[in-house]
Amino acid sequence: MQSVITPPRLAIVVPCYNEEAVLTETNTRLTNLLQELISRTKIKADSFIVYVNDGSKDQTWQLICQLQQKNTHVRGVKLAHNAGHQNALMAGLESFKDEADAMVTIDADLQDDVNAIAAMVDEYLNGSDIIYGVRKERTTDTFFKRTTALAFYKLMAIMGTDTVYNHADYRLMSHRAVEALCQYPERNLFLRGLVPLLGFATKNVYYDRAERFAGESKYPLRKMLAFAIDGITSFSIKPITIIFLTGIGCFIVGLCLLVWGLYSYLNDMVVPGWTSLLLSLWLIGGVMITSLGVIGQYVGKIYIEVKHRPRYHIEEIV
Repeated sequence: MQSVITPPRLAIVVPCYNEEAVLTETNTRLTNLLQELISRTKIKADSFIVYVNDGSKDQTWQLICQLQQKNTHVRGVKLAHNAGHQNALMAGLESFKDEADAMVTIDADLQDDVNAIAAMVDEYLNGSDIIYGVRKERTTDTFFKRTTALAFYKLMAIMGTDTVYNHADYRLMSHRAVEALCQYPERNLFLRGLVPLLGFATKNVYYDRAERFAGESKYPLRKMLAFAIDGITSFSIKPITIIFLTGIGCFIVGLCLLVWGLYSYLNDMVVPGWTSLLLSLWLIGGVMITSLGVIGQYVGKIYIEVKHRPRYHIEEIV
């Protein structure tokens, strides 16, 4: 628990990639929310919004600059290249963590209910360091997305990764929680798994998720699969253990087949045939190739981590 809890200077971090179609409406809703919370003395008057332009190819950055010129509550961070959603979030957090008592991260597409931030602030004032925005249900998702999301969270639990079900990257974190998060130097970021590792007092705030206000989803199936693989391989070595156990199982089956083969040969019971041979080759070959692929994922991550390259470069701050 925090020893002294006063209305915080709140920073709302919004990663943006090609969001010109929705950004004006996003800014209107967030600034209105800030003004309401300020008028209710829930947050300090110098609270602000940070838009992080993640290498957008449209007019997103120009729009951010225009919004900043019109409103002193708006800040902007321009990354020199597209660093990815998770790195863009970290860029916003790391750039302004010393100027805020609490920080909220939320996507620009307005699917997450901005009004839940008020409830998050209340939980912060009650002593929580991390408040997760959690969806009540997935009625706005397609059947495929609901099914794959459920499978993803269950798989993460099986692999031993601590995640919050139906929570994405909509959360409020206290200053000390953000400071602790910034001490994690890894390049393969999966914030949904990292934040629960911090261990501070947490609460959940539930909200209804809406349809995307405008623009296109930045997470097609290909990116969703890559994100899921990153999440699993960044926090668990159980796939390696499964490979090891599978290898032992195959070895035991191989010994049994060897004994059976010798017995058949000695008793003149050998029947020429390709079916069993081909099935065995395909089975063992598939296990070996899959195993190499899983191990390759870990080796690739080690390769990325040991080079210690910067996660992002900031070109400009307004």
